[in-house]
Amino acid sequence: MSLQSKRIGIDGEKLASNFLIKRGFKIVQKNFVCKLGEIDIIAQKDHKIHFIEVKTRIGLSKGQPYEAVNSNKLHHIKNTIEYYLLKNNIKNSKLSIDVVSIVIDKDNHHERITLYENITL
Repeated sequence: MSLQSKRIGIDGEKLASNFLIKRGFKIVQKNFVCKLGEIDIIAQKDHKIHFIEVKTRIGLSKGQPYEAVNSNKLHHIKNTIEYYLLKNNIKNSKLSIDVVSIVIDKDNHHERITLYENITL
């Protein structure tokens, strides 16, 4: 991953966190990492735990950001969620896998942020 891509990802996660907080989400953890994968944001809202993948792109030349969450990525996310739940002894909670899709222009302006909740492939 290039330094620019990493920077775009970090900026996107900040935008996503602010976006979610404004919509009533409580951020529980950011960048949960284990050998199975990573979850960008773990949040709670309305007695549900949301596991959120953030995808950010400059422009749409490579397609919509959310399109990068394919079946392989979703498989890793699900395995990571299972590990997180076991590690934190979380049982009988409502869960949601979500995607925050962010499009910005080359000057980091005019961002368009969309939340997709309860995604499945």
